[in-house]
Amino acid sequence: MKSILLCLASILMILCCGSCSHEKAIPSFDGGRAYEYLKEQAAFGPRVPGTDDAIKCREYLISFFRGLKLEVDTMSFIHQDKQTGRKIPMTNILIHIKGIDSANNACYLLAAHWDSRPRADRDLDSTKWNNPIDGANDGASGVAVLMELANLFTQAKPRVNVDLVLLDGEDWGREGDLDEYFLGAKDFIQRNIRGKYKFAILVDMVGDKDLKIYREEFSNHYYPKLTDQIWGTASKLGEKAFIDSVGYAVMDDHLSFMTIGIPSAVIIDFNYAYWHTVNDTPDKCSPQSLGVVGRVLAALIYGL
Repeated sequence: MKSILLCLASILMILCCGSCSHEKAIPSFDGGRAYEYLKEQAAFGPRVPGTDDAIKCREYLISFFRGLKLEVDTMSFIHQDKQTGRKIPMTNILIHIKGIDSANNACYLLAAHWDSRPRADRDLDSTKWNNPIDGANDGASGVAVLMELANLFTQAKPRVNVDLVLLDGEDWGREGDLDEYFLGAKDFIQRNIRGKYKFAILVDMVGDKDLKIYREEFSNHYYPKLTDQIWGTASKLGEKAFIDSVGYAVMDDHLSFMTIGIPSAVIIDFNYAYWHTVNDTPDKCSPQSLGVVGRVLAALIYGL
C-alpha cells in the first residue's frame, strides 16, 4: 500500500512540475513594446486604403511578421466607392502560427483592422470633417496587440493553431450606411473559411488611457460562452479594466464572422472621446492599456 501511495505521489509531483514548467515557459506580454508598434503605425500618417501611406504601412506590417519567420498571406480585393465610383484597392493580411498540437487542425482567429478612417466626421470642428485620421486607438491599438502576441507565440508556441488577420477597409463607410463598413471582414468570410475557426476574437480600440472594457451586447447575446471565457480569464488575472457587464452594442468586424457561424466576440472600449476625430493620436493611448488586453489574450490562448 505504501509503495502505491509513493507511486501516486510521484505521479502528482511530475504532473504539477510539468504544469509549472509550462506556465514558466509563457513569455510576458510587453505593453511598452506594443505601444511602440502603435506609434510606428501612426507615424506613417492616416492609413486610408489606396493611399501611399497605407501601402507603406502594409509593407511594414508584412515585413514585421515575416521577420518572425511566420507564414504570411495577403488577400487583395477592390472596393468600388458608392459615391465617387472610384475603385479602391484593399488588402487583408493573414498570419499563421502553428501550435504544438498543430496536427489536430483546431485553429483560433484573432483579428484587428489596420486601416484608419478617411474622414474625421465626429470632430467638434466641422472644417475637419473631411480630414483623414491617424487612428492610433481606432485601428493601430488592436494591431499592436496582435504584433506583440506574435512575438510571444514565436518564443513559446501555444498548443493550438492561431491565425492573426489584419483587416482592411473596416472604417471606409459613411455614417448611416453600413454597406461600406467592414469591407475586409466581408471579403475574408468569402475565402472558404466557414468551419475553419473554433472562435474569432476581434481586438479594436483597446489603447485608451482610461481603459474600461465592457461585454459587447451582440457578442454576449449570441456567444455567451466565449464572452464568459474572455471575462473569466480577465477576472482570474485580476484585470479590473474588464468590467463584467454589458456596456454597448457595437457594429464591427466580428458581426461578419457571426454570419457564417463562427463563435465571435469583440474586445473594445467604445467610450472613447476621440473616436473618429483628428485627435485619435498616440498620446491618447498607453502601454498599460495595451498590456492589460495582451495579458488576457495571451492567458486565454495559452490556456486552450
